[in-house]
Amino acid sequence: MEEKTRCSWCVGDSLYEEYHDREWGVPLKDDAKIFEFLMLETFQAGLSWITILRKRENFRKAFDNFDYEKIATYSEAKQAELLENSGIIRHGAKIRAAITNAQAFMRVQEEFGSFSRYIWSFVDGSPIQNDRQNLAEVPPTTAISEKLSKDLKKRGFKFVGPTVVYAHMQATGMVNDHVAECFRHQEVKNLS
Repeated sequence: MEEKTRCSWCVGDSLYEEYHDREWGVPLKDDAKIFEFLMLETFQAGLSWITILRKRENFRKAFDNFDYEKIATYSEAKQAELLENSGIIRHGAKIRAAITNAQAFMRVQEEFGSFSRYIWSFVDGSPIQNDRQNLAEVPPTTAISEKLSKDLKKRGFKFVGPTVVYAHMQATGMVNDHVAECFRHQEVKNLS
């Protein structure tokens, strides 16, 4: 069987490859899934994505299946419980940010009808199709991620700097950053 050519960042780790092959870069318009990725990205700040992926199911259990309506109402006792949970990233400011972001997420939904409608408006509703030849060509931020980051912060979101936001845009398919030789590049392009 012929080995598939993948983006180099995921090669060699089966969990990373599975995520790359099935999820990364697929355009997401479902608010619940968008919130899951946004929450995981904020916990990633300063860490590697594989660290978060390895803890994803623990996060799912600890944070009520990423239910933003429940997370928005977490009490001090629930926050204390989360700080004791060794299966997740035990960072008080990030745990508080998850709650704050869930509240801000719902305010955006109320204003725009859906969070998806809001966030996708930054790319005119369609994925940006890049044609990167290698990983070195992929920037950590873009003008759009900087603009979106600034707007999210203005709306009360935390841990949403331009680098985190660009990673979120890549993960949720707002931008196709699979390198040109990757087997997923064209597959993801065809989804838009």
